[in-house]
Amino acid sequence: MKRRTFLQRIGSILAVLGITEAEWLSLGNRYYQALAQPSPRKLALLIGINQYPKIPALSGCLTDVELQRELLIHRFGFQGSDILTLTEEEASREFIEAAFLDHLGKQAKPGDVVVFHFSGYGSRVKLETSPETMQNALVPANGSTESQNEKIVNYILEETLLLLLRSLPTDRVTAVLDTSYDAPSTILGLKSRALQESVAKLAAEELDFLQQLKTQNLPSTPIVLAATSEPKQPAREGLFSGFSAGLFTYALTQYLWEFTPASTIQVALSHVENSLFKLGSRQQPGNLENLSPKRREALNSPPSLQGKGARGLGLPESIIGAEGAVTAIEEDGKTVHLWLAGLPPQVLLYYGVNSRLTLATTEQLVLRSRTGLTAKAQISKIEGANSLQVGQLVQEAVRVLPRNINLTIALDTGLERIERVDATSAFAASSHVSTVVAGEKSADYIFGKLQEIPSRYGLFTLGGELIPNTTGEVGEAVKLTAQKLAPKLSTLLAAKLWRLTENQGSSRLPLKVTLEIISKISPRVVMQRETVRAFKTETPIKKSLPTPIVPIGSRMQYRVENQSDRPVYLILLGLKNNHTAVAFYSWETPQEPNTEDTKPLLKEVVIAPGETLTLPQTNGAPALFCEQQLIFSTAPFSGTLAALNTAKYSTAEQQPISPLLNSLDVAQALLQDLHNASILKTEMNGTAADSYILDVNNWASLSFSFQVV
Repeated sequence: MKRRTFLQRIGSILAVLGITEAEWLSLGNRYYQALAQPSPRKLALLIGINQYPKIPALSGCLTDVELQRELLIHRFGFQGSDILTLTEEEASREFIEAAFLDHLGKQAKPGDVVVFHFSGYGSRVKLETSPETMQNALVPANGSTESQNEKIVNYILEETLLLLLRSLPTDRVTAVLDTSYDAPSTILGLKSRALQESVAKLAAEELDFLQQLKTQNLPSTPIVLAATSEPKQPAREGLFSGFSAGLFTYALTQYLWEFTPASTIQVALSHVENSLFKLGSRQQPGNLENLSPKRREALNSPPSLQGKGARGLGLPESIIGAEGAVTAIEEDGKTVHLWLAGLPPQVLLYYGVNSRLTLATTEQLVLRSRTGLTAKAQISKIEGANSLQVGQLVQEAVRVLPRNINLTIALDTGLERIERVDATSAFAASSHVSTVVAGEKSADYIFGKLQEIPSRYGLFTLGGELIPNTTGEVGEAVKLTAQKLAPKLSTLLAAKLWRLTENQGSSRLPLKVTLEIISKISPRVVMQRETVRAFKTETPIKKSLPTPIVPIGSRMQYRVENQSDRPVYLILLGLKNNHTAVAFYSWETPQEPNTEDTKPLLKEVVIAPGETLTLPQTNGAPALFCEQQLIFSTAPFSGTLAALNTAKYSTAEQQPISPLLNSLDVAQALLQDLHNASILKTEMNGTAADSYILDVNNWASLSFSFQVV
């Protein structure tokens, strides 16, 4: 397209939005070049804003844009020139809406794939036309201005955005909104992407634009994925290994890297919510199908989006999952740069040197260094270097984890200097515990004051939720409270270790596990997990699973299918709602005559090839837990069972699922057992001394999180 034609085409749009041609051109020539391309099949508009005038800065929105861009290019086949990004001051209301109309509205055709992403602040604003209600709105870079002692907000109403999405001439439209609208009352924990609601006047241009949109034909029914599904939930962003990102964007893109997208959004969001819980946030993502009725009514949303799945992004049916992609090749021809956003977030931080990833050509890459989401690797055999190409997907083959992993506690900035000194000293007395200042480095939990009782200290999740039974007494010294946390910290570190085994995406053991609620008629499925990459044909789970909410008093069971040609061994570990550890015990009483006090011992849980096992095998277990990890190995869990047997359990506690008393010993033994099962440990002896080496052919680890209400 010629420059004059482009300017003529966008001129009328700019007039509607109330900006000049000169202001638009100030965006720079790169946006012109992207907008002026011939009509593509896949289009994206990505918005990310960290820096706002006179508002506390966000940290992860530009990373979100990068996460989406790399995903769309390497995983979904978008052309870089068809992805338009507006960041920081470029992402004004006028430019966002003009870019939407021109880049998406004027280029998209029926059947095309369109993606819109927004990361930044959200808020609520009261309109003069309906002063009794507050409207949700996205906050652009030029969010507010002062005019004649009157505050005018330049927000983009959520209703405006939905009408824009519905105006597109294709039914393959997906929007991702990593923002929220109701600012939390507490500032403890992860940063929230919501501003306090405003009673300011909305810009007249936005209201005029909204009225024009309401007169248009709206043929599309888009998928709108929101970071939160309830009005009061904050969208959070976290600090990871050298970078910040929106928790929702990171969890969503990680899922889409590793898995073939499910046939329903609900299944995908179940995985994403599971990841968010582990990242310290209780936010529950949603789409318009599961938003509250009031919000859906306010948005004038279509009645149903059920059945429209993640394939709306345009992923080919045959594509396989991956942990990342090759982004560059160095001049030596055998050193590559990798993007590793497909690894589970909790694993990425500890993904060690000498980990191995496989190319589609079956050649292996050996990890040499990693910085944030990027890494350098070398091809293991020089003769295979000719097969290297930018854009190749990489799959995990061997995971190397360090043995000296600590639990990191962030000290809240609300603590006085002397309080931080005393807390640091107390936590240093606990082995495998380190401290950082909140917001400066990544952490697992936060230590701080209770908002309602500042003279009490406690341990919080990164989302600011107080962990039960971790608070000190009123007026208790900070050092004493921190010292008393030692047993709880040991349990939380154990959970951190077993979470590092998660590999549902990369495992090569073909296993399927279904969590069911037992009923008199037939078991009801709560959720399902399977190692999709291990099967000959990678197929998504077809069943539309319900939200993982379990009624109090329910009895539950796991149905485990071993579809491999080898026996597999099983360990189940978990955390209850109050962050205490539990495990599945397979008790066995030795048959020795004339002995009354024979101590029951534990036996291996083994599933034969092609067999299905239900556990617990009695009437199920009470639904009292919020997170459980099922870990499988091709070798017996000898060390893990020995660690479990060392604890002194009373007869009353000999139930299938019971408290785990020595959780850290068990977790360390578990990692050692998985290391021992690796067929590569002898080949990698130089790495073995200070690392665990886990081979995807020999282990699988599936995570289940659910809410008991």
